Amino acid sequence: MSPPVPALVAVPTACDPLRDPALYINRELSQLDFNFRVLAQALDAQVPLLERLRFLCISCTNLDEFFEIRAAAVRHAQEFGLPPAPDGLSPQAILNAIHDRAAELVEQQYRCWNKVLRPALLEAGIGVLAHNSWTARQKRWLRAYFRNEIMPVLSPLGLDPSHPFPKILNKSLNIVVVLKGTDAFGRAGHLALVRAPRSLPRIIQLPESLGGTQNFVLLSSVLSAFVDELFPGMEVQGAYQFRVTRNSELVVDEEEVENLALALRDELVDRGYRPAVRLEIAHDCPRPIVQTLLQNFGLPENAAYRIDGAVNLNRVSQVYDLVQRPDLKYPAMTPRILKTAEGIFEHVSRNDVLLHHPFDSFNTVLELIREAAIDPNVLAIKQTLYRTGKDSAIVEALVLAARNGKDVTVVVELRARFDEEANLGFADRLQEAGVQVVYGVVGYKTHAKMLLIVRREGRKLHRYTHLGTGNYHAGTARAYTDLGLITADPDIGNDVHLLFQQLSGLAPKMKLKRLLQSPFTLHAGVLQRIERETRLAADGKPGRIIAKMNALNEPQVVRALYAASQAGVQIDLVVRGTCTLRPGVPGVSDNIRVRSIVGRFLEHSRIYWFGNNGAPELFCASADWLERNLLRRVETCFPILDPDLARRVYREALQNYLEDNLNAWALQPDGHYRKCEPAPGEPPHSAQMALLEGM
Repeated sequence: MSPPVPALVAVPTACDPLRDPALYINRELSQLDFNFRVLAQALDAQVPLLERLRFLCISCTNLDEFFEIRAAAVRHAQEFGLPPAPDGLSPQAILNAIHDRAAELVEQQYRCWNKVLRPALLEAGIGVLAHNSWTARQKRWLRAYFRNEIMPVLSPLGLDPSHPFPKILNKSLNIVVVLKGTDAFGRAGHLALVRAPRSLPRIIQLPESLGGTQNFVLLSSVLSAFVDELFPGMEVQGAYQFRVTRNSELVVDEEEVENLALALRDELVDRGYRPAVRLEIAHDCPRPIVQTLLQNFGLPENAAYRIDGAVNLNRVSQVYDLVQRPDLKYPAMTPRILKTAEGIFEHVSRNDVLLHHPFDSFNTVLELIREAAIDPNVLAIKQTLYRTGKDSAIVEALVLAARNGKDVTVVVELRARFDEEANLGFADRLQEAGVQVVYGVVGYKTHAKMLLIVRREGRKLHRYTHLGTGNYHAGTARAYTDLGLITADPDIGNDVHLLFQQLSGLAPKMKLKRLLQSPFTLHAGVLQRIERETRLAADGKPGRIIAKMNALNEPQVVRALYAASQAGVQIDLVVRGTCTLRPGVPGVSDNIRVRSIVGRFLEHSRIYWFGNNGAPELFCASADWLERNLLRRVETCFPILDPDLARRVYREALQNYLEDNLNAWALQPDGHYRKCEPAPGEPPHSAQMALLEGM
C-alpha cells in the first residue's frame, strides 16, 4: 500500500464548493506515488527476477525525470512567488512534501536492492558484486582493469584557490575524495573530485575464469576501491560518490528566435549545467562535505538524499540485457500480424483496421508506410513525428518515398522532452532527402499522432489515415499499450488533411466533422459530453462515463466529473499515473472510482467512452486530461465508427481493465492507493495477461 498524501494547507474556499482545495490531490505528489506502485512490482515474488530488477530501475529513472522536470518546475514557482495549485499547497509546502516522499521512496528502492534483489540475483547465479565481496583474484583483475582501462581517462581535480569547484554535469557519476598530505609541489591536500567520463562503461562484466560468466561490478565501486592510485604519496581518508540532478526543461522563447532548430541546439549544449534540484550522496559522507556540495550547487538542506549504495543504481538495468536467462524474464510474445490476401490499401478501403499494441504488431504501420513509399499510385504522404527512436524504419521509409518522387511532409516536434537531439538529427536526414519538414506551431507542442496517405485510384484521389494514441516508435510499441486506427473514412481523411494544413501553413481555425482537436475543440468536447451525461442522470436516465488515460489534472474536467457524480453519473477512470481527483468523497465523488494498472507493459492508451443514453460514443486520443494536453498542445481525438471495432475497444481496453484484480490499484479518498485482490470465490484476472492470451 502506498503512503497517503500529506494534509493540505488550509486556504480560503472559493464560492464554488467544487473548487475546495480539499477535493484535489497534489499533482507532484500523485506523480511520485506512481513510482511506489512501480517499485511494488520489483518486490512481487510472482514477477520473474530480472523483470523485478527492470521495474526497480524504471522507478529510479522515473524519479530522475521527476526531479529534472516536476520538482524543477515547483522550485521555479517558488522562486517567482507563484500562487498555490488547486490543491492549496504552496510551492514551498510542495517542495517539503516532495522531499519527505522522495526520501521514503529512495529508502525503499535501496532496501529492495540491498536486501531483496541483489541477494536473489546472487542465488540465481548472477552477481553484482560489492567491494567487500571481491575475491583476491577478482580484486587483482579489477585493479589491473582500473590501471589499464579507467585511470588513463581520469582527470582528478584538487580543490584549492587555483582550482575552484568545477561545473558538474547533470546526473554524472562523481567521487569527492578527502586527502591528507602534500603533493609534488608541496600543496596540502584536502579535497579532490574525480569525475567518471561518459565514455567509460558503467557496469563491468568479469571474465568467466574469475568465478562465472555472470558476475558484474559497477564502475562506481571500482573507482571508490582504487581511487588512492590517483593520489600517490597522499593518504585517502575517505571517498564518497555523489550525483547532482539538474533542471532539464529546455526554455526557448519561440517568439524571439528566428530559427527554432538552431536555438534548440544551443540550449542542448547548456542543458547539462542548468540549476541543480537534487544532490545524491553516499550515506556515510561527513556532514561538512555535504554542506560544501549543497553550497556549491545552491541547494537547500532538504535537497540532499543519503544513498546506501551506488548513486547511479539505474545503471544496473544493463544486467537485464547482458544476462541471457529466459527463465528469469517474461516469456517471449509474438504479436498478431495483419494477414491480407491483397495489399493493405485494398484491405483498408473495405474495412477499418484496429491495432492494439503490443498485442498487434507495429509492423502493420511500418508496412503501410513502406507500401506507400513504393506504390506508384501514392502521390503524397504527411506524418507527425514526436518520438520515433534511433535508426527509425519509419524515417527510412519516408526518405525512400521522397526519393521515389512522392510529396512527403513531416511535422517534427523538436521539443519532445529528452528526444530533442534525436529529432534534430532525423529532421536533418529527412530534409537532405527532399522531405518538407515543418517544426509545428509556435507555443504549442505537436503531440498528435497522425499519418495521411493520398492515393490515386482511377480518376479519384482517396485518403488513407492512421491515427494513434502512441508514438511512431517501434520500441515503445513493444513495451507500451496503445491503440491505432487505419481507415479510409473520407470524413476522417478530410479532417486530418485540414489539420495538416493548419500545421504546415497559416490556415485559420477549421471546423472538423469527426475529430476533436486541441487546443480548439477537444477540451470543450470532453466537457460537453460529461455535461450531457450529467443532464441524462438528472433526468433519471442512466449516465455513464469510462475513460482510460495516463494522467488527469485539468481543473475544469475534474469539476465537471464531480458535478456528474453528484447528479448520479457512474464514472470509472483508469488513470495510470497522476490523478488530482479524489474519488469516493461523500456528497461529491461517491460515484467515481479510479484505478491504476501497473504490469508488464506500460499503460499508454487514451480512451473516452460516454454512454449517451444507449447510443455510446467511443473515442481514442493522443491526449490525457491534463492542462497541457487539452489547452497547450496540438492533439487529436478520433472516434471508432465501426461498431464491431468500438465493441472490441470497449471489451479489451475498458471492461477488461475494470475487471483486473491482480495488477490494479484503487485510489482511496485520502489519496493513497490500495492494491486490488480477488474477492472470495472470484477468479484472478490480469487485463494484460488476458490480452496476451488472446482473450
